[in-house]
Amino acid sequence: MAKRDYYEVLGVDRNADADTIKKAYRKQALQYHPDRNPDNKEAENRFKEAAEAYEVLSDADKKAAYDRYGHAGVDQMSGGRPQGGMSYEDIMAHFGDIFGDAGGGNPFAEFFGGGRGGGRTQQGQRGSNIRVKIALSLEEIATGVTKKIKVRKQTTCDTCNGSGARDHNSVSTCSTCRGAGYVRQVRNTFMGQMQTTAACPSCNGSGKTITATCNKCRGEGTMEGEETIEIKIPGGVEEGMQLTLRGKGNAGRRGGPAGDLLVTIEEKSHEILHRDGMNVVYELFVNFADAALGSTIDVPTLDGKVKIKVPAGTQAGKIFRLKDKGLPSVQSYERGDQLIHVNIWTPKNLTDEERSILEKMREMKNFQPNPGKSERSFFDKMREMFS
Repeated sequence: MAKRDYYEVLGVDRNADADTIKKAYRKQALQYHPDRNPDNKEAENRFKEAAEAYEVLSDADKKAAYDRYGHAGVDQMSGGRPQGGMSYEDIMAHFGDIFGDAGGGNPFAEFFGGGRGGGRTQQGQRGSNIRVKIALSLEEIATGVTKKIKVRKQTTCDTCNGSGARDHNSVSTCSTCRGAGYVRQVRNTFMGQMQTTAACPSCNGSGKTITATCNKCRGEGTMEGEETIEIKIPGGVEEGMQLTLRGKGNAGRRGGPAGDLLVTIEEKSHEILHRDGMNVVYELFVNFADAALGSTIDVPTLDGKVKIKVPAGTQAGKIFRLKDKGLPSVQSYERGDQLIHVNIWTPKNLTDEERSILEKMREMKNFQPNPGKSERSFFDKMREMFS
């Protein structure tokens, strides 16, 4: 089944600002929250769908990719992982921004203090994200590339396996929630009496308490380390585009989930080619004789040199096109072209013999400018090229 448009899901137009998007999501979350719609599969799906839409439209980079490329563009930013696989914990993580923390005075917080049902609460504290930049050449962007990078980060403690406890005998069941990780509460709210769940205040939702901490990580569950991470970068990425590798950031404290690795793309300048969207442009300089008489010339491309024919009488500003010699689209099978812009080279220093020849040619009839309708202006050519 095809995904619905994210703007349609939240009921906002494409020009909606961040506050409008946030308010629309808050309305959807309240309406379809599972605690208000028990055993209602349709409401649960709408709840998840709204959370997925908000995750994208509330992130400036993801929103830009979605506006330009649709769902496929966002999937590429997630390292090829399609959107829609969000866990319940991922969804609940949005509520810190939307509804605030439980007990913080926010009137919506009481609905979202913890997980839904046993085992839903999130143990420990989520690790922070890590941001890195990767510089790519045009050749790498043309084909896609796999990069391996070493990242210094917080890793899971190898002594306590991230628990923060000295040993298995140093962990006991929480006496407040009896190991459930959450407590149930019945509250009178502005929408009537509701039964809610909240993370246990004694164990922070883990269901366990530590009686003796790990000697190596001192109870944190993490330690300084290094990891070599393989990053698969699709062809056609652009300067400033961000890829997200889930769970490759800093390890979480006391068994919490790891953060993400956010990879920002940078483009290296090419020595002789430059990028124009999906097209690659090359400035070709030919001498007057070759332009007048015609010639065959080697032209560099991203995958080697090719020969092109310069017809006799070629004018400065002529643009030749090499089909499919440009860059791929990041979200489709389309590919750009290589555009070759012809420049006529005018010599700066002449010998006496060369000057004499040119003086004779200057007065000849065929050397007098006489442009016709076929010699369109540079702007006409550019307009045709991009139409």
